Amino acid sequence: MGTTQLEAVQEPKYWHLKTVLGEALDSDFAVGEILPNERELAARFGVARATLRQALEQLELEGRLQRRRGVGTTVAPPRVGVAVAGVQQDWADGGGAGETWQPVDCTTATAPAPVAALLDIVADVPVHVVRRIRLTHGQAVAAELLYVPTSSVPELSAIEVPSGPARARGVLRELHRLGLDGQDRSVELGSARADDAKELDRLPGAPVLVVTTRYLAASGTVAVSVATYRADTCRLTFGDSGALEISHEEEAQTRQAS
Repeated sequence: MGTTQLEAVQEPKYWHLKTVLGEALDSDFAVGEILPNERELAARFGVARATLRQALEQLELEGRLQRRRGVGTTVAPPRVGVAVAGVQQDWADGGGAGETWQPVDCTTATAPAPVAALLDIVADVPVHVVRRIRLTHGQAVAAELLYVPTSSVPELSAIEVPSGPARARGVLRELHRLGLDGQDRSVELGSARADDAKELDRLPGAPVLVVTTRYLAASGTVAVSVATYRADTCRLTFGDSGALEISHEEEAQTRQAS
């Protein structure tokens, strides 16, 4: 067979540089060490700074590097395995060793259109929006927005505080009492929004993993979670109850719900 068009395409210069930089990270730098500035690195490897930036961005996407506010670009530690399953116990502030979900706030607002569609509600109907942070050994690895229709938590007292962590715990407490029939989940690559980036100690636009979960009961969908995980430090794992859904690009609009 002749050479295909794909085989004839030259490897981009930044991609070759990424490989060279990756080898240098293994041999010349330690985990947590700050890299020299772009000018020094470009001179060291004899490339343009634009090419260097492309290679650094790819290494960050692959979790080899981290960009930290006020620090610079550092060598990243190995990714931490984060289990994405059995979330109902997390509603009761559960979690494994070194794991915890921390309620941050709860407000009442209309759900974004993609989330409203998953909840099978009218787009302008207010829902409870619970914000939580997931901590692994004290490090924030995920920021979550949990959308809960009022019909899912009918016993929630209207006398309780209208917002804040206490209100969030009240919503989560009522959710914990529900018997789930199942859940479905999708995962996609995204970019950190400003509020998520701040809570996760990332720069806005940094690569993240967005996990959208729909929780099901006999009455239908009782809640939808849109959780943003750090792509540089997290390696998501799925148990028997956590199937991975691969969706077409046009279905990926749910990510914008966060």
